[in-house]
Amino acid sequence: MAEMDVVKVSPRGYCYGVVDAMVLAMKTAQNLNLPRPIHILGMIVHNRHVTEAFERQGIITLDGDNRLEILEKIDRGTVIFTAHGVSPEVRKRAREKGLTVVDATCPDVTRTHDLIREKVAAGYEIIYIGKRHHPEPEGAVGIAPQHVHLIENESEIAQLNLQTDRIVITNQTTMSQWDIRHIMNKLIEKYPTAEIHNEICLATQVRQEAVAEQAKEADLCIVVGDPRSNNSNRLAQVAEEIAGVKAYRVADVSEINPEWLKPVRKVAVTSGASTPTPITKEVIDYLEQFDAAKPATWTIRRTVDKDRLLPRWKEKTE
Repeated sequence: MAEMDVVKVSPRGYCYGVVDAMVLAMKTAQNLNLPRPIHILGMIVHNRHVTEAFERQGIITLDGDNRLEILEKIDRGTVIFTAHGVSPEVRKRAREKGLTVVDATCPDVTRTHDLIREKVAAGYEIIYIGKRHHPEPEGAVGIAPQHVHLIENESEIAQLNLQTDRIVITNQTTMSQWDIRHIMNKLIEKYPTAEIHNEICLATQVRQEAVAEQAKEADLCIVVGDPRSNNSNRLAQVAEEIAGVKAYRVADVSEINPEWLKPVRKVAVTSGASTPTPITKEVIDYLEQFDAAKPATWTIRRTVDKDRLLPRWKEKTE
């Protein structure tokens, strides 16, 4: 028996929207001119390790299902809006409370918000495919709650009763393209004149396509990502349903069960767009030294420096 053959799926890990959001939060923490305390309205990105890293920098994360309700817990200081975006109502309430706002909304999410705003103003109804209780659809639906209809699965299509030909179908940016394809097809059957705006972000799409292609050659796929991360959960789904390989999503190396690996010779590894690179590297290092015939290699040891999880950045000099 030999050590494990590890397929490092590429691309994987951080996307530009996540990096930009975290850098903006770090700059906020280091800007002594901004009023304290500093709160993040929800998880800046869906990863517990990142949230804890910001807590060590003095930034308080307030999480929950409803951004407006969370906002009521903040009476002073600075509030950071997360990469997932917020509704206009949340922005308005933050202004009313006199809070300093730092907006880390991902540009891809902003583009979807702009689309919804523009189309509703032109008299369209919006069908939005997304996950209930996820902050991104919460913000998108909040752009025009009376005109944006959230659909999570195919069975909900029958409940739609839109009496107009002016319909736009769009979606949450972190969905799987395979996840939404059949829902979109069914919606087009019902509303053949609808405009389709597929808003799956490029970073999400290329990571899914990489797993679909590169995980095929493996016996098992490990997706490193937080349980709250929709794009990480979708990567595991793509591995199983498209690449046809058993997949496990783990938050970090401590969640790997050595029993998964004992019958396996080749394992593919990828990570969600909000997963810190050192967390993924720790998983890869463990898998590369794992040998089913050597029990000493089964033991999991944490090696990550928790103070080095956030992306590095330098101020631009003129």
